[in-house]
Amino acid sequence: MTDEPIILLAEDRPEDIILIRRAFAQGGIDNPLYIVRDGEEAIAYLSGFGRYSNREEFPLPHLLLLDIKMPKVDGFEVLKWVRQQPGFGTLVVIVLTSSQDIFDVNKAYGLGANSFLVKPMDFDNFRVTCKTIKDYWLHMNKLPETQRPPKKGKNGATNGTAPNL
Repeated sequence: MTDEPIILLAEDRPEDIILIRRAFAQGGIDNPLYIVRDGEEAIAYLSGFGRYSNREEFPLPHLLLLDIKMPKVDGFEVLKWVRQQPGFGTLVVIVLTSSQDIFDVNKAYGLGANSFLVKPMDFDNFRVTCKTIKDYWLHMNKLPETQRPPKKGKNGATNGTAPNL
């Protein structure tokens, strides 16, 4: 396992995933990048539920790149869930979306986003945006420790149930 900060990308559009991977590669961003394709999967990954229970294979991220318009559970609900988890209150969450709607910006910050970035329309600017994310959020910024929230049942015992949304 690398010592580089881990990035979790929550993005449903395959073309945006390809674009982000390409921008990372061309920008020299070699941090481990894990990808989930909807909000429900993002919550499962973060909580270590189901196929994501092995933290050796699916380590906790240092940074979450979060699209807000995703199927099943949208990015706003993911962000709200993240900020309600004791171990994830300080997880760096960057909303990376195509929306420029001020309502979305305000809502994201109100729910605890650390940053709100609009996906650039051209590749060169996308590469610059990705490099800026790495330079500031992963190198200059001191990242807090993130912990896996405990899974508790009704009696307080740890169990294998799905996380509440």
